[in-house]
Amino acid sequence: MRGAVATRTGADGKPRYYVVVDETAADGKRRRRWHTDPATGQAFTRKRPAEDYAAKLATAQTSGTYVSPTDDTLAGWLAIWLATAQHRLKPSTYASYEKNIRLHVIPHLGAVRLQRLTGAHLDKLYAQLLTSGRVGTSGKAKGAGLSPRTVRYVHTILKAALGDAVRKGLLTVNPANVADAPTQVGGPPELTTWTPEQLSTFLAGTREHAFGPVWTFLALTGCRRGEALGLRWRDVDLDRGRASLVQSIGRVRGQVIVGSTKSGRPRSIALDPGLVHLLRDQAARQKTERELMGAGYADQGLVFAAPDGGCLYPEGVWRVFVAQAEHLGLPRIRVHDLRHTWATMALTAGVHPKIVQERLGHSSISITLQVYSHVTPVMHAEAAATVADMVAAAGRGGKVRSIGSAKGRAS
Repeated sequence: MRGAVATRTGADGKPRYYVVVDETAADGKRRRRWHTDPATGQAFTRKRPAEDYAAKLATAQTSGTYVSPTDDTLAGWLAIWLATAQHRLKPSTYASYEKNIRLHVIPHLGAVRLQRLTGAHLDKLYAQLLTSGRVGTSGKAKGAGLSPRTVRYVHTILKAALGDAVRKGLLTVNPANVADAPTQVGGPPELTTWTPEQLSTFLAGTREHAFGPVWTFLALTGCRRGEALGLRWRDVDLDRGRASLVQSIGRVRGQVIVGSTKSGRPRSIALDPGLVHLLRDQAARQKTERELMGAGYADQGLVFAAPDGGCLYPEGVWRVFVAQAEHLGLPRIRVHDLRHTWATMALTAGVHPKIVQERLGHSSISITLQVYSHVTPVMHAEAAATVADMVAAAGRGGKVRSIGSAKGRAS
């Protein structure tokens, strides 16, 4: 019997339909498997859909794509998936996946059988996370909802995990493909930046601080915090005024992790004369610290290092940054917002977006333009005025100034 429909009477006295399939196990023994409606995980309430599904399973048996029902849960599969994915993910990415699955998926859907998971299950999960998905440090719900962006990230993780379950033959379809992930309302998140005057105030006020050089480097290069903390002297050419961003330093579960840049590719950036002078002073300062520490100096070749030569903790750099900004009476921003400040200032000044993209390390110029869309109205206004001036100058027989003639020539 292949793909037969069996009828049973439900608790309400109405008929319920199941698809019964005879399978041949690896040991050659035959066994009977009962299938429910894959869309609901329950018995079919009408006979015709059950017959259609029986025909579909019969075809799958013939083509070799049939998936035998199991009692494996979503939690069980996600544990296997995380273990196998760990070797191909960056430590920070793996930690993020594991945290989101542990906090936002397992408590709600972990006990659901993998093969009975539906798009409706995921829709319900996403709705719940949006209204009351936030979890405190104690692991208990805080009552507040997660942002649409975070819930979409959970959806992305589940879509990848369930897609691998399909590829491994555990599922016939990916439930995440039919789930409705929330859209991000209002476009890209609003960025918090400082004005040039505020940035100047901060850099001047922290010039003598131990972290002053790394904050200045971040503010004048637009690189990521981890990239600055991972910069090595061997990747810097002060004579040419260049620095190669090759690695990044982060912290996962209390452990310092050294990995590649976010894109996985190194990139070279230009250093202005002021930064070159700052780095020469930094080298001299490290030489003094090395001499004072003697054998206790653990030299790791880092440009921005702790007094003993070790790595600086990213969180420490951020906490002290916030305190210093508050002391100087400046608006609260993150260390990462120094990157946004640099990009906003560069684009506003007329630096070509392609140069900004390459310097920031974005994979495409469209990402740069999307993230910094708040700057484009200024750029449009300047472009309109520049072209109008060119036309007017040509009409008067004057000298025509080319657009961007003195801007954006170096990266």
